[in-house]
Amino acid sequence: MERCVIVGGAAIGDYGTVRAALTDNDYMIYCDCGLKHREGLLREPSLIIGDFDSHENPHADIETIVLPHEKDDTDTVFAVKEAVKRGFEEFLLIGVVGNRLDHTLGNVAILEMLDNLGKKAVILDDYSEMEIVGTEPKYIPDRFPYFSLLNIYGIARGIDVTDAYYPLRDAELTTEFPLGISNEPLPGRTAAVSVKEGHVLLIRVRKG
Repeated sequence: MERCVIVGGAAIGDYGTVRAALTDNDYMIYCDCGLKHREGLLREPSLIIGDFDSHENPHADIETIVLPHEKDDTDTVFAVKEAVKRGFEEFLLIGVVGNRLDHTLGNVAILEMLDNLGKKAVILDDYSEMEIVGTEPKYIPDRFPYFSLLNIYGIARGIDVTDAYYPLRDAELTTEFPLGISNEPLPGRTAAVSVKEGHVLLIRVRKG
C-alpha cells in the first residue's frame, strides 16, 4: 500500500528537500492551510481535510472532509486518524513544525500515537527529520552532521548508541535531563540507536 503524506500549514522554506522525499505513489492529504503548499510541492491532493478557518475551501473536484470549527482533534490529528481508518501503515508528515510551539509539540506527539498503533511515521522539516525509536534499531548515516535522542515521556531504558561520537550502552534517558542532545555519527560510519524498554524521539539534523 502507498505511503500517506500529511501536509500541515507550518512554513516550508526548502521545498526541494521535501519534494525529493516524495514518491509518485504517495497519497497526499492536505490539511486546511496546508493547501498553501500545493504549488511549492507540485503535488495535487488525494484528500483535503479541514475546518477552513485559515484557508478558503477550494471546492475542487477532490474528496474533501469539512470539519466543525469546535472539535477535540486538530485538523492534522483528524487527518492522521482518517488515514489510519483507511488502512495506511506508513506516514510522512510535512508542514507540521513551525512557529506555533503548541502545534509543533502536538504534532510530534502524533509520532508516538502512530508508533503505538504499529505504524511507521516520520516528520520532515527544513532542518531535520524525526521518528520514534523502540526495539527496532534506527540508523543515522554520516550525511547527517548531528542527531539527538529525547525521552518525551515515560520510561526509556536499555538505550544503545553505536558508531557515534558519544556511544551509549544500556543507558537510561529521563525526561528531566537531555543527555542525548547533539550527538554525531562517526565519519564514514552509520550510527545506530535502539531501545530495550520504552521509546525515544530521534531527531536527525541536516543543518544547524
